[in-house]
Amino acid sequence: MSKLFPTYARYPFDIVSGHDCYLTDDHGNTYLDFTSGIGVCNLGYSNAAVQASVAEQAQKIWHTSNLYQSQLQEQVATLLVGDADKLVFFCNSGTEANEAALKLARKASGKSAVLAFSDSFHGRTYGALSMTDNPAIQVGFGPLVPDIHFAPYNDAAALTQITTDLAAVILEVVQGEGGVNPASSEWLHQVATKCKQEQVLLIIDEVQTGNGRTGQLFAYQNYDLQPDIVTTAKGLANGLPVGALIGNADLASAFTPGSHGTTFGGNKLAMAAAKAVLTQLTPAFLAQVQAKAAYLEQLLQTEIAPLSQVTGITGLGLMQGIHLNVAVGPVVTALQHAQLLTLSAKHDTLRLLPPLTITEEQLAQGVATIKQVLQPGF
Repeated sequence: MSKLFPTYARYPFDIVSGHDCYLTDDHGNTYLDFTSGIGVCNLGYSNAAVQASVAEQAQKIWHTSNLYQSQLQEQVATLLVGDADKLVFFCNSGTEANEAALKLARKASGKSAVLAFSDSFHGRTYGALSMTDNPAIQVGFGPLVPDIHFAPYNDAAALTQITTDLAAVILEVVQGEGGVNPASSEWLHQVATKCKQEQVLLIIDEVQTGNGRTGQLFAYQNYDLQPDIVTTAKGLANGLPVGALIGNADLASAFTPGSHGTTFGGNKLAMAAAKAVLTQLTPAFLAQVQAKAAYLEQLLQTEIAPLSQVTGITGLGLMQGIHLNVAVGPVVTALQHAQLLTLSAKHDTLRLLPPLTITEEQLAQGVATIKQVLQPGF
């Protein structure tokens, strides 16, 4: 009997090795991976530059606390924000980054109310959970953090709820767990404009969409938005635990020594990995991601969209969702048996998050497998 809390309905195999876009389990089966470890290993498995950077740092030192200056943190922060007048706080995960964003917004604004959106997912710690509109993961954990409100996502009706009484609005440019739902450019700009008018901070959660996933370093850059706070995590260190909050420098007075902190955040191993990741996300690399995303979208529209079980395809970049009129769980399992790893989102969406290093041939192979599995009668 397992000694682990049953917080996950785990599949009956253990991934024991990985290389590029392929994973091998403890039964010797090899899978083409369309998950990236839920959007984490964006550069694939066993990325040579990340391995070398982490190995080199591991020979020196990997933990010192945050009591001392860190050249690695400074270097990674510069890679994230460049010359922009922004500051970075490193932590351990996406949910911790969103916790920090909630705290920063409340303290900087002097207000407590925050507006989040339907079908959002911002994490599982109390602040982040309270901003997540999913009763299935909230039930039994109350009381949640108060003064969090919700509005319909991608709907102009939400604009009326953005008033000067709010500390912040938090949103995902593309909702991941909520069903791979991209917001429209028009709505995003309406929200951003209303936030500016009402002097409400705009927080964009890039935990899943960041670090090249949509063909830009961050998804909001596809829309020329100017958020006050950005949170990121998953793909930042390609598998080592790290999160980051990026905020406008004029918010610095709210985060002073002792006001917020973390023991492991910005750990030297994680920073070594993040430095290697961000160094590889060049404009040329991101252009390749955009080209491969266009190829995947075309494949999905021509090969998958016409299938009888498919009701729609949505997404941005190499983050795509296939909406089904059947339960997605058995589809994910059937694809595993066909040696393709995929993810679910909600109960009816097949979520595809392949490594950004995937080839067009591998994308075609994966789509062909999905088409083969989704035959009539499935």
